[in-house]
Amino acid sequence: MNYTVITGASSGIGYEASLAFAARGKNIIAVARREDKLNELKNEITAAYPEVDVIIMPVDLSISDNVYQFYENLKQYQIQTLINNAGFGNFDSVSEQNLTKIQNMLNLNIEALTLLSSLFVRDYEHVAGTQLINVSSGGGYTIVADAVTYCATKFYVSAFTEGLAQELASKGSEMKAKVLAPAATETEFAQRSFDVPEFNYDGTVPQYHTAKEMAQFMLDLYDSDKVVGIVNGETYGFNLVDPIYPYAKRASKE
Repeated sequence: MNYTVITGASSGIGYEASLAFAARGKNIIAVARREDKLNELKNEITAAYPEVDVIIMPVDLSISDNVYQFYENLKQYQIQTLINNAGFGNFDSVSEQNLTKIQNMLNLNIEALTLLSSLFVRDYEHVAGTQLINVSSGGGYTIVADAVTYCATKFYVSAFTEGLAQELASKGSEMKAKVLAPAATETEFAQRSFDVPEFNYDGTVPQYHTAKEMAQFMLDLYDSDKVVGIVNGETYGFNLVDPIYPYAKRASKE
């Protein structure tokens, strides 16, 4: 039995992606900090798709030791797709940003994603049909004012995943690595970024997608042979494209 693992599954894109993949009959391992929200997700999937197996794993992936233990817990299952969706943002000038929050953001957005990607590639690189989808951002290709550090974490996600995709292709590996880059999306992202209890997208954000729309874009990326699925920050159209960053192959040792 194969499973699709989705981190950050308690809300937003991760929650809707879990429902979208379950609708295709994919068994789900849903991962997030909030066990109550994961149980809500499990109940919703089970009610709509009783044939789908849903496993919930409450874990805080911003803690390094938890990342290794979490992956160890995954080893009892056969993983077909790993979606590294967990992450959060921050809006502040660099001189004013809360460094405790920033450290947690670096741990989750960069460290946890890198460790999980590396461990997954190590175990499944040669397994046909496997995919790694890392969620970046439009801020992984354009630096946004007052979100410099957040954007830098997503530049890393984009560059790391695009580079990994090219590396896997050059080795003839079975696994495909892909990067999803949303623009503004109606999720809890803004609340956590601005550290506010509520955030209303209507009337505040000129254009945005719903989390359900982004989950469909993720499926479009999953189905495609392209590496990058990116939302155009001006038109808000979704495009499936080849790697965007330049990639220099290593010179031959001979």
